[in-house]
Amino acid sequence: MTGKVSCEVRDGIAWINLDDGKVNVMSSAMLGEIAAAFDRAEGSADIVVLRSGRPGIFSAGFDLKVFAAGDAPRSLEMVRAGAELALRLMSFPLPTIGVMEGHAFPMGTFLLLACDVRLGARGPHRMGLNEVAIGIAPPGFAIELARSRLHPAWLSRTATLGEMYEPDEALAAGLLDRVVAPELIDATLGEITTALRAIHKPSHATAKKRLRQSAMDAMRAAIERELTLSAYEASNQTRAAVVMPGS
Repeated sequence: MTGKVSCEVRDGIAWINLDDGKVNVMSSAMLGEIAAAFDRAEGSADIVVLRSGRPGIFSAGFDLKVFAAGDAPRSLEMVRAGAELALRLMSFPLPTIGVMEGHAFPMGTFLLLACDVRLGARGPHRMGLNEVAIGIAPPGFAIELARSRLHPAWLSRTATLGEMYEPDEALAAGLLDRVVAPELIDATLGEITTALRAIHKPSHATAKKRLRQSAMDAMRAAIERELTLSAYEASNQTRAAVVMPGS
């Protein structure tokens, strides 16, 4: 694959790498490339690893310039693409591993939350749902996704107060499953993929759907309720007041 996302399959593992040359902004185009990478992985691999190729950043999240421009159709297209991708990962038939080695702002956090195993590198970077801090209410699909993985007290703090967490706090909150020193990430990935090779993939896919069905139903209901043009236009005035970084 070319562009902002690459997918290389080696020994049954699909390595999906995010690299837009900057901060991995989750534009509609970027999200489309990630979805295409998962299409390829589904047909050619047994395990998927989602990782950033940008030092210090997993993703800066949705393109805030689209929100700030007040363009409801473009904003809706972008957010809906992100919502559908996160929902797809919740029931993806292969085991998925998300690797956080840098900042993961909301849409980046959503993708990590939807992965089966969430591995973080210890360091001065943060993840979470900081929308309220920049003038946006978290979308319902994201709250339902976070509700399915975070511990309740931490969910309230990140969803309603916009708190962001460094890796060890993220581990305590339920945003991550394992945190190791940066130099141990590759070795830890090797341990995880070795363990995942041993599981029965059809049983894994069935168990994942059974476990997450109620969360997925809630996410789908939120998508259909909130991510329509009429609903989006009704809330776009508030969204256009988004506080851009550095402003």
